[in-house]
Amino acid sequence: MTKTVEFFFDLGSPASYLAWTQLPTLCARHDANLVYRPMLLGGVFQATGNASPAMVPAKGRHMLVDLSRFAERYGVAFGLPPGFPVNTLALMRGVVGVQLRSPERFEALLALLFNGLWAQRRNLSDPAVLERTLVEGGFDPAQLQALAGNAEVKAQLRATTEEAVARGVFGAPTLFVGEQMFFGQDRLDFVEAALA
Repeated sequence: MTKTVEFFFDLGSPASYLAWTQLPTLCARHDANLVYRPMLLGGVFQATGNASPAMVPAKGRHMLVDLSRFAERYGVAFGLPPGFPVNTLALMRGVVGVQLRSPERFEALLALLFNGLWAQRRNLSDPAVLERTLVEGGFDPAQLQALAGNAEVKAQLRATTEEAVARGVFGAPTLFVGEQMFFGQDRLDFVEAALA
C-alpha cells in the first residue's frame, strides 16, 4: 500500500515554506505520495484560540532566529516579506482554485508564491507586486482573481480548514501520516520515521 503524507499549510506560514522545501524529496525517498491540503491559518487560529508566534514579541524574535537556522540547514533562501504577517485569504483561494481547476499547474503556482514570499521577500499583499509575480510565473492575474472569488473555491478552502480543525490541527504546517499528526517543520524527522 502506498504511503501518504498530508500537508496542511498556509502560504503565510514561514514554517510551511520551510517544510515545503523539504517534503517532496523526503516523500520521494520513501515512495510516499505528498498530498497538498491548503487551509486558512487565520481560520484555524480563530477556531482553536491559537495565534501566530509573531504576535508574542519575545517568541516572535526567537522564531525568526530558529527559522533562519533551519533555512541555513536546508540550504534555502529565507527572509520575512514586508508587512509580515501576511493576509493570505486571496492567495489561498487562488491556490485552491488552481488545485481544483488546473491541477497540472498547482505545483508551479505553489513554487512561485512560496518563493515569492519567503525567498524573494516580496510583499504579495500588494496587488501590483502580486500581479507582477504572477505574470513573471506565466499565470493570468485576472484568472486567479476570478478563481479566488468563485463560490466553489471558497467553500473548498472553508471545508479543508474545518476538516483540519476537526482533526486536531492548531497551526501550520501540520502533517499526517495515516492518523499520526505532526506539527511544525521541525518535526520532519518524525514524519520520516513514520514513513520508514
